[in-house]
Amino acid sequence: METDAELRFDRGDETPERLKRQIQRLMGMTGAQMGKVSGAALAEVGARRDHFVVLAALAEFGPSSQSQIADRTRVYRSDLVAVLNELEAAGQIRRSPDPADKRRNVITLTDAGGERLAELDAVLEVVNERIMAPLSGTERQELFRLLGRINAHLAGDA
Repeated sequence: METDAELRFDRGDETPERLKRQIQRLMGMTGAQMGKVSGAALAEVGARRDHFVVLAALAEFGPSSQSQIADRTRVYRSDLVAVLNELEAAGQIRRSPDPADKRRNVITLTDAGGERLAELDAVLEVVNERIMAPLSGTERQELFRLLGRINAHLAGDA
């Protein structure tokens, strides 16, 4: 894995000017650094990003099928089974047969899962504050707005 120094976008005179003008390079390297920070913070409490996104989806949308969870969270279906197994073993979700279709399960957030989600929310709030520390509140809102516009444009929504 690359070190923080290796993920630095601009090393002054050591970075070719053409590279400094590449937004995808800046975003990629910044994204990698943010992933390292958040991954390390979650690992300290025995969690992974996929745990958070699955618990968050269940908290917001309620009981769901594995297919719905995969679609909402963008967790690969092949990886989702392992994530659900881990969350179930920890008592954070419950699987039960779907009354409408016995071939599939309905995944439900448990009280322990809600508590775990609150813990992970707090961990990630600290991470967000660390990442966004150099920006004012207005700049943070503007960054989210601008990145949202770029994302929508690239996804063909704008």
